[in-house]
Amino acid sequence: MQGVKRRALPIVGTVAALLLVPAQNAFAGGPIDKGSTETDTDNGLKGDDLYAKATAISYDTSQNGSGASVGPVTVSGSNWTPPACWHAPLWSAKQFAKETEEGYKEVSGDPNQPAHARKGSYEFRQIYKDGDYNNYNLDKQDEGMWWGAVENPNAPILERTACNSTLPFWAENGEIPDVETAVTPEILAGLAYEQIKVPGTEVTLAPEGTTKVNLRTWAWLDKGEFKPVSVTASLNTPGLNIQATTTAKPVSLKLEPGTAHAETYPASGECQINDDGSIGEPYAKGKSDQTPPCGLKYLRSSGDGTYKLQATITWEIDWAGTGGAGGDLPDGTFGNDQEITVQEIQAVNR
Repeated sequence: MQGVKRRALPIVGTVAALLLVPAQNAFAGGPIDKGSTETDTDNGLKGDDLYAKATAISYDTSQNGSGASVGPVTVSGSNWTPPACWHAPLWSAKQFAKETEEGYKEVSGDPNQPAHARKGSYEFRQIYKDGDYNNYNLDKQDEGMWWGAVENPNAPILERTACNSTLPFWAENGEIPDVETAVTPEILAGLAYEQIKVPGTEVTLAPEGTTKVNLRTWAWLDKGEFKPVSVTASLNTPGLNIQATTTAKPVSLKLEPGTAHAETYPASGECQINDDGSIGEPYAKGKSDQTPPCGLKYLRSSGDGTYKLQATITWEIDWAGTGGAGGDLPDGTFGNDQEITVQEIQAVNR
């Protein structure tokens, strides 16, 4: 578990030094170090508890997929990725002033710090104490919050630190500032996408386990095995309350036989979900001469080994959030391999 740490922030303009200011490396839903015991009387929160409340994105996964074989979906047909970083309300005016002053004293009072670090710390402090802002906006303690960068720990390092080039800024309570990376319901929807878990895919086959060369093999999934799943991501801070629910709905099953010496039904290998939620059609006696609506036929024996049949479900994903916002997100896929033995049909001539 990672606690709050002070860290160096890249600063634009003349402030190009090591600046020790409030931590911005906390992540969505991440744990917070409760080492501080000083109470913020305006909030009733102690020390870093305020920071924890501000940065923590909570997830309701009660409608998520469950079971031993669940897993996250893989984005399909798109280079879209969940948000790597964003800006969110992190500190009250009092908390921001306290952390910045402590950082300034730590750097300026340390003779081992290089001159550029002391200069940078001083310049950063001046922006908020006597420069662009007036004394950290302490006179507006109940009217807004200071916003800063939050990183998604699942994102590549260079992407998740991109937001740190923007200095902390002030926004009124309830306001989403006009900053490209400011947290929005859509950003929350992308983070909820990352938390989606769907069940694994093991199709029923007839014949099961072992089939014959040139024999049509029926494949199906019973209704009720696959149903929509969803995750809700929420950000509830003293300055902002927003949420988004991301929902994944199963739409098709893709069969890949594991060898080029096979045919699929339909030819695309993609079986659509039926109106009742099932996929394909169960095999029954008397259907051996029929073409299955979902299935495959192997043209060569697997010899002493097996073929890996890959069965993958495509999930259609959309979201809905605070204020009527919503839209589509890229489809996701998730599947499993099944070992299939294919034998030659033996014939005896008399």
